[in-house]
Formats: sequence, C-alpha cells, structure tokens
Amino acid sequence: MAAADDDEGCRLYLITPPRLDPVPFRDRLARALDAGEVAAVQLRLKDADDDTVKRAIEILCPVAQSRGVAFLLNDRPDLACATGCDGAHVGQEDINAAQARKLLGPKLTLGVTCHGSRDLAMQAGEDGADYVAFGAFFPSATKDAKLGVEPEIISWWSELMELPCVAIGGITAENCAPLVQAGANFLAVSQAVFGHQAGEAAAVRALAKAIEVAISVTSE
Repeated sequence: MAAADDDEGCRLYLITPPRLDPVPFRDRLARALDAGEVAAVQLRLKDADDDTVKRAIEILCPVAQSRGVAFLLNDRPDLACATGCDGAHVGQEDINAAQARKLLGPKLTLGVTCHGSRDLAMQAGEDGADYVAFGAFFPSATKDAKLGVEPEIISWWSELMELPCVAIGGITAENCAPLVQAGANFLAVSQAVFGHQAGEAAAVRALAKAIEVAISVTSE
C-alpha cells in the first residue's frame, strides 16, 4: 500500500465492522470495492477467536486481492503471514511495531496507530511502518477512540515525511474535506460505508466525490 501520488490523490481505506458474518458480507464488500478507488481493506474482528478470523480471511481476502486491493489484518501480524494477507495494522496496545515488522518480514505492509502523537508516528517510521494512522478526528460509532486530534498533524507530517499517513475516526463524506486538504494519503472509514443508509456502493461514490471536491478546492 504505497502513498497516493499526484494522480491518485487521497484514497479510501475500508475497515470492516467489528462483527460480521463473512458469507453475506462478501457481497457487501464486493459492492463497495466495485464502486470506486479503494486502496485497502482492513479486517477488524475484535474479540474473535482464531478460527473465526481465519474463516473470514479465507472468504474475504480473495474479494479484495482479486481487485488489486490490499487486504490487511488488524492486530495479528502472525496470523496475517500465515493466511496470505497483504499485511497487518497494529495499535499502541497491541504488539509493538518493531516486533510486528520482524513477523511480517520486509515485503508485507505494516500500519501503526499513532493517535495524535508526533513522537509515536516518528517512532513507528523508525520501527519499519509502511504508513502511520492519525485519529480520531471525529466521534466514531465503531471504536472507542481518543478524540481531539486536529488536521494540523496531517499537514505537519505530509510536509516533512514521505511515509504515507491515514486519517481515521468518524470520517464521512460530509466532514472529510479538512483531512484531504491537510494532505492525508488515505481516509479510513467503516460506518460511513458499511452503515450507510443507501448502501455501500452509494457511500463509496459519495466519499470519492467529496475527496474530488476537496482536492479541487485546494488546487484553486
């Protein structure tokens, strides 16, 4: 999962709901991915046992990979390696980034949650992260996250660092513009897509349009 270049701009990064039945969800994920440019999908099944996670990977990973979309696993770099995922995302309360990088090796993608901390982000880069995630910027319906992060941290990071950054936390088509304009490479969304009243495809199209508009305003 590389940084968005000038032609790609800011791209979407989908996070699954924390609980799901992978068989019916497979079609929902396919609709979302077919509706617009999505860079990655993160499988985030909190409190699920290994067998449940493995079954979800077996069913959902091919949906993403067949479309050229990276499939990442939350929290478990060991399981990501064993099941053919494209990488893993770890939080500050999970396995540390340096250990995760050793498990993943040099080729698989590693993402690290850094909340609103510049120090954590720089440490993640030193530990071998392929991207850092900042947030939460807005209240989230899917995660009890620390609020109060301002878009300025994205501006600071994108001006100084080449390592991509992901903005996360309550992001919607209606509120994403400041994050796009600050220089976020990716917008991580879950409820805004999988909880959208009009369905996943409509949600992805609305977010893509909002990103396009925000970029066009910035370039004027």
